[in-house]
Amino acid sequence: MSRKKIKLAYITNDSARKTTYKKRSKGLVKKVPFAIINSPDFGSQAEVWPSLEDARRLLSEFKQLPLWKQNNKMLNQESFLEQSLAKDTQQLWKLQEENYRKELNKVMFESLSGNGILQSLNTMDLNEVGRLVKQNLTDIDDRIRVLTKASRS
Repeated sequence: MSRKKIKLAYITNDSARKTTYKKRSKGLVKKVPFAIINSPDFGSQAEVWPSLEDARRLLSEFKQLPLWKQNNKMLNQESFLEQSLAKDTQQLWKLQEENYRKELNKVMFESLSGNGILQSLNTMDLNEVGRLVKQNLTDIDDRIRVLTKASRS
């Protein structure tokens, strides 16, 4: 079961903030190979996970990789936002296209039931409805051929 999205805001209660900090840092170290967590509120030393030696070893291994491999999946705030915006824009375009097709389907069935809705459409929409009707007729013809072929066998 998924958890609800939490609102990220400064927690004014010190004990609640410390508890939340500990929980979030525990969850974070489960997801990363190593982490250096510095909290100005809770202790002056940075917390290194899994250990300082392991972190140094992993960091030196990372620095020895070629630059293209180091930057392979690395994101800064700007590139993350650009990537996220591109993804959301693509999803928006797909949803708009899906809604347009559903609307045309609805128009087609309403016009078949006798409602005079086609008069309110522009030329482009009428062409799309015509294409949709032709596609549906082709699909129906194909299905009839398959069923008659199956009934003869």
